[in-house]
Amino acid sequence: MSFENLGLTDHILKAVRKMGFADPTLIQEKVIPEIINGDRDLVGLAQTGTGKTAAFGLPMIQLINFNAPHTQGVVICPTRELCIQISGDFKEFSRYIKGAKIVSVYGGASIENQIRQIKKGAHVIVATPGRLLDLIKRKVVKISNVSFVVLDEADEMLNMGFQEDLDAILSKTPDDKRTWLFSATMPKAVVKIAASYMNDYVEITAGKRNSVAQNIAHTNYVVLEKDRYPALKRIIDYYPDIYGLIFCRTRNETRQVSEKLMKDGYNAEALHGELSQAQRDNVMQKFRSKSIQLLVATDVAARGLDVDDISHVINYNFPDEAEIYTHRSGRTARAGKSGISIVLMNTRERRRLAEVERRAGIRFNYAKVPTGSAICEKQLYAMVSKLVTVDINHEDVGKFLAPVYETLAELPKEELIQRFISIEFNRFLDYYKGAKDINISSKPTSKPGAKKKIGEKRFSKDKNGSFKDNGRRKNYGPRKENGSRKDNGRRKNGDTRSFFINVGQLDNIQKGAIARLLCDHSGISNAQIGKIEILREFSFFEIDTHVADTVLKSMKHAKLDGRDVMVQLAQRRKPRPKQKKR
Repeated sequence: MSFENLGLTDHILKAVRKMGFADPTLIQEKVIPEIINGDRDLVGLAQTGTGKTAAFGLPMIQLINFNAPHTQGVVICPTRELCIQISGDFKEFSRYIKGAKIVSVYGGASIENQIRQIKKGAHVIVATPGRLLDLIKRKVVKISNVSFVVLDEADEMLNMGFQEDLDAILSKTPDDKRTWLFSATMPKAVVKIAASYMNDYVEITAGKRNSVAQNIAHTNYVVLEKDRYPALKRIIDYYPDIYGLIFCRTRNETRQVSEKLMKDGYNAEALHGELSQAQRDNVMQKFRSKSIQLLVATDVAARGLDVDDISHVINYNFPDEAEIYTHRSGRTARAGKSGISIVLMNTRERRRLAEVERRAGIRFNYAKVPTGSAICEKQLYAMVSKLVTVDINHEDVGKFLAPVYETLAELPKEELIQRFISIEFNRFLDYYKGAKDINISSKPTSKPGAKKKIGEKRFSKDKNGSFKDNGRRKNYGPRKENGSRKDNGRRKNGDTRSFFINVGQLDNIQKGAIARLLCDHSGISNAQIGKIEILREFSFFEIDTHVADTVLKSMKHAKLDGRDVMVQLAQRRKPRPKQKKR
């Protein structure tokens, strides 16, 4: 199958050839004819790096009437970087169409400049949800007559807390528009958007639904918590030519890991929410140009990162959800290439590993963290390979070699080789001399289904049949008549902490804005945020207990829509003591 067989016009085919596209990817092959020849809404499911932008961009450019001045197409995506990338591709797609106007709008840039561009005319607007909604409220962008709406990376937009913004935007679009939703996974929230705003849509999947790319090898290492960073170093050393992306849960962890790596001599930098946009652009540019070998990032910071040659994705901590792992691993093996996705985990995370395997349709290969001897051997062979394949400029180098030959003439061949190798190799020999095996068994240490004895060490039971964790309370509810326990919901008492924030209805604050603030500043996922309650002058929100301290620390000096906000732990009311019966 070639692009010529997909129904594209000559001027678009000319642009495709100019961009160097050869054959269409699977998602392009399936989607482009459906959009051009059909009239239905569409859901496209495919991994990042499979060419989704061209899948919806090429047919949209073909269907738009560029002689009409009004905005006809809107593409909504989660991040500034992805917005810039998509708008750049659209400009290339429409290279040979006279008068085509593509405008990108996103936060972190001058809104005045973006307003001026839109007023000059915009056939297609590529936007992040927050900035687009702002421009709609200012009546700068009018979407009441758009013909095509694309929701790109829909699952990531929902993970970032854009649900309310998307609802507000889509409610202002005409009922007869065509909507094309693209996503790597299809969680319930994405299904809900499709059901609410799309009519009789066709679903097209490239690969299995909610799955990861087939050309990724999935590997997990099981270590003690104290050995997590040493294990990371060994894995990096075992792959001398690694060009990798290391995911951490929080900004603090990202900073700490990157600082340790740089201190230990690795070519690494961090990408997290505390960086200014200029700093962020600088780091990403260095990573794209391979000036740095390892990029340590949070999930939020890495969204929109478009690099084709990443060889390894390393999950420094196990991701909280299967969908997060799918997105992380999708950063490697792009454009038909192969890659390796690695998870560092402790023994308590085995269930989560099984859940990811089930949801993503993959199988992890348990591997042992390389020993010092194996690392030294791998580094030696890599060094020798470079020595054999290095290009020699005989003419320029030759004039310097006469004294070199004279100095080395007395050294035997074997000793000469050993000396050259030792220049680079000695540091690995010294570091890993006597290095211990840090692996632990991947097998459960107790029999499946074994129960802890009630009343020993951790748990005790009160008279109501509830279990008490000696340190925190988990109320699983009273026993039923058949002896089973009632589950009072996914989040048990004690699994969340309540927080106060000093903004509310009078500040025109939406729940999605608070969720985005928490995700951006703390590096947590949307799934770790519980109930958000907005009152007149202030609000409350719940956070999973194990990330509560991180949230509290990261929210110091935080700003929401340009204003300082104060976040504090909310005090739980103590239950009143029961009155004794007289």
